[in-house]
Amino acid sequence: MRPENGNGASEHTSLLAHPIQYMHEHPYYKDERAYVRWPAYTARIAYLTLKSNYVNVLLVFVPLGIVAGAMGWNPTAVFLLNFFAIMPLASLLSFATEELSVKLGQTLGGLLNATFGNAVELIVSIVALRDGQIRIVQSSMLGSILSNMLLVLGCCFLAGGSRHPEQHFNSLVASTMSSLMAVASASLIIPATLYNVMAANGDNVDKEDNILILSHGTAIIMLILYVLYLFFQLKTHSYIFDEEDQGDGEEEPEEAQILSPWAAGVALVVVTVLVAVCAEYLVDSIDAIVQTAHISKTFIGLILLPIVGNAAEHVTAVVVSLKNKMDLAIGVAIGSSLQIALGVTPFLVILGWIIGQPMTLHFETFETVVFFLSVLVVNYLIQDGKSNYLEGAMLVGTYVIIALAFYVYPDQPGKKGF
Repeated sequence: MRPENGNGASEHTSLLAHPIQYMHEHPYYKDERAYVRWPAYTARIAYLTLKSNYVNVLLVFVPLGIVAGAMGWNPTAVFLLNFFAIMPLASLLSFATEELSVKLGQTLGGLLNATFGNAVELIVSIVALRDGQIRIVQSSMLGSILSNMLLVLGCCFLAGGSRHPEQHFNSLVASTMSSLMAVASASLIIPATLYNVMAANGDNVDKEDNILILSHGTAIIMLILYVLYLFFQLKTHSYIFDEEDQGDGEEEPEEAQILSPWAAGVALVVVTVLVAVCAEYLVDSIDAIVQTAHISKTFIGLILLPIVGNAAEHVTAVVVSLKNKMDLAIGVAIGSSLQIALGVTPFLVILGWIIGQPMTLHFETFETVVFFLSVLVVNYLIQDGKSNYLEGAMLVGTYVIIALAFYVYPDQPGKKGF
C-alpha cells in the first residue's frame, strides 16, 4: 500500500486529481512558463478592467459601429451604434487614466486627468471642427458643461440625498470653481453682446472678423487662466483640494493595482484610437440624421453627444456620492465643466485659427443666456457647502427644461456651420 501524505493523497498522486485546489494555490497568471503566464495575465487584467464599470457591457457596440460605418449602412444605424459604442470607451478611458495617474503622483496625475478627462468630447469636437461643423462643436462644448453642472451634479445630490439627509463638502473649493465658471460665462456673454451691438449699428462687414479677433484673444487669456488654476490646485494651494482625501488614503492604493503603468498607457492609446474611429463615423452621419429624424444639430450637439462623453463621469460621480464622498463628486462634476469651459473650448478656438476654421466664442444669444442662468443656479446651490435631494431635483429639473427648450429650438440654415 502506497504511503499517503497528511492530506490523505499519495505522494505520486497527479495534480489533475485536485485541479481546483492547484489552480487556486498556483494561478496561471503566476505560472513560471511565459507562454502560460502572459495569456493568463492578459485575460485576468482584461476581465478586471471590464468589470470595473457596468457601462462596459455596451462594448459589443464598438465593432458593430465600426463595421456599420465602414460598410456604409443606414446613417441612423451608424449614428446609434457609434453613439452607444463611445459610452463604454469613455468609461475605459477614464479608468485607464485613473490607474496611470496614481502611479505618476499628484501633480502629473492631475495634469493627466485634465488632459484625458474630457478626451471623448475633445476628439468628437476636433473631428467636427475639421469638417466645418462649427455649430456641432459649439453646442457640444456648451452641452458638456450643462450636462456636468446640472445633470451629473443633480444626480449626485439626488443619489446621496436618498441615503443621507444632508451631505457636506468643501465650500471653499466649490466657491473657487464656481467663480471660474462665472468668468467662463462672461467670456461667452461679451462676444454675443458685441455681435448684437455691431449688428444693431449696421456694421455687417467687419463684425465676423472682429468677433474672430475677440475670440482668439479671449481664448488665449482663458487658457492662461486654466494653467494658473492647475498650478493653484496642484501646487500652491494643493492642501485645500486635498483635505477631503486625508481619510481615504488606505483604500486608494488597493483599487489602483489592476493596471501597471505600461498596461494603462497601452489602454489609453488603444481606446483613444477606437474613440477617434467611432467619432469619425458618428459625426459623418449627423447630417443624414438631421434630415431623416428631424432633430436639430443644436439638440444633437447640446443634449445627445454630451450624454456619450459624460457617461463614465456620471456613473463615477453618482457612485462616490452614494458613499458620501461629496468633495470627490463635486470635483468630478464641476471640475469637468471647468476643464471644458476654460481648457477645451479655448483650445478648439485656437485650433480652428490654425487650420483655417472660423471657430469663435460667439454662441447664440439664447445659448449664452441659458449658460449664464445655469451657472447662477449652481452657484446659489453649492455656496453653503451642503446638499440634499431637493437641490438635486432642482438641478435635474432645470436640465430637463433646458433639454426641452433646445428640442424645439430651430436650426438656422443661414448661420455658419450648417
